[in-house]
Amino acid sequence: MNYQFLNISKKNFVSSITINKPESLNALNKTIIEELSNAFSAINEDKTCRAVILTGAGEKSFVAGADIKEFSDFGSEKAEDLARNGQNKLFNKIENLSKPVIAAVNGFALGGGLELAMSCHIRYASENARLGLPEVTLGLIPGYGGTQRLPKLVGKGMANEMIFSAKMISAQKAKEIGLVNEVFSSEELLDKCMELANIISRNSPLAIEKAIKAVNLSDTAEGFETEIKSFGEVFDLADKTEGVTAFLEKRKPNF
Repeated sequence: MNYQFLNISKKNFVSSITINKPESLNALNKTIIEELSNAFSAINEDKTCRAVILTGAGEKSFVAGADIKEFSDFGSEKAEDLARNGQNKLFNKIENLSKPVIAAVNGFALGGGLELAMSCHIRYASENARLGLPEVTLGLIPGYGGTQRLPKLVGKGMANEMIFSAKMISAQKAKEIGLVNEVFSSEELLDKCMELANIISRNSPLAIEKAIKAVNLSDTAEGFETEIKSFGEVFDLADKTEGVTAFLEKRKPNF
């Protein structure tokens, strides 16, 4: 499939998606959201893909927010549809993808850009990354899951501070509060993401798919029961047989 604003490549078991609209700091618009949705749907069906890296073109910006011009004249009904469609079409899709998604946060991750990064399973950032949710400076609030995912990652108090103040934080501060996993130089960032993706891709894709579902429900009443059932289900899968057999035979598993 051809994409107007995405560059997609694949190396071994790892797919890389680059949002390529650097002249607007890779700001999200309807076309980019649609293209990302289609790309992640295709990757989810690709049996040869076991991990995904998502980043933005250039060193200045991962995604600097949403394209405000697209919704500046919306009323409440259209705005609600925008948020609901975006969450269902893209942000929730990434969070519930059967393969781990690593966000390589290179530069600005603001508004919808930070919400996009938070929907990924793991976040690595460059030293020049700046992260924030500035919506209240426009008389708005986050609409792509920011008020829900940020408290789960950094705690309610810190999430309130970031959302109410609209201030940007540094990559190092983001690591300190648990918003990103690691911080690297701009030159190292993608290599470190690929290194992690390759480690992940050597493990059981069937087990990881089950683990993603269980972790996503970790703050709900269904979490423990989902883990228990998933733990039982993997015992009937070929990956469990190979993994346990390889361990007993003192060799690396071939998933």
